[in-house]
Amino acid sequence: MEHMISQTMATPNDPRRTQLEHMEKLKAIIDKKARTQVRAELCCGLGFIMIQTLGFMRLTFWELNWDVMEPICYFVSSFNSAIAFGFFLRTSIDPSFEGYFQRRFKTKQKKLMVLHGFDVQKYNQLRRVFYPNLGYGLPQSEYYKPGHPEDGALVS
Repeated sequence: MEHMISQTMATPNDPRRTQLEHMEKLKAIIDKKARTQVRAELCCGLGFIMIQTLGFMRLTFWELNWDVMEPICYFVSSFNSAIAFGFFLRTSIDPSFEGYFQRRFKTKQKKLMVLHGFDVQKYNQLRRVFYPNLGYGLPQSEYYKPGHPEDGALVS
């Protein structure tokens, strides 16, 4: 019984504090890598949209004419809207750049945690011991704001 109680209480010179600090530094590195990867994905998406727009402009004003390109542009726009709606149906997150960023950040974060051998359960346990007033789960990153209360903690 004493062992169970000591697992849930922190002492001033607790060696688990250094373990938590190490895990927090590793998590900060993982968050930075995840953020960089997601921003790269968003920049690629911006590049694709720009190339698509320039291609449509070229086809509309130099190669073909508006009568040919109008239905093509309409169907491409409709397809983009269908993709956004599909994203919403699958994730229940607003199909905006922020919603996409948050979803991809969470996914990249989980993959990087597995890759780096980050023990989420141990991290959550140490956080509960040393920061009991914060609740459970990972601290909220400045890059990830959960859309639902159940998204606040990573569960492995």
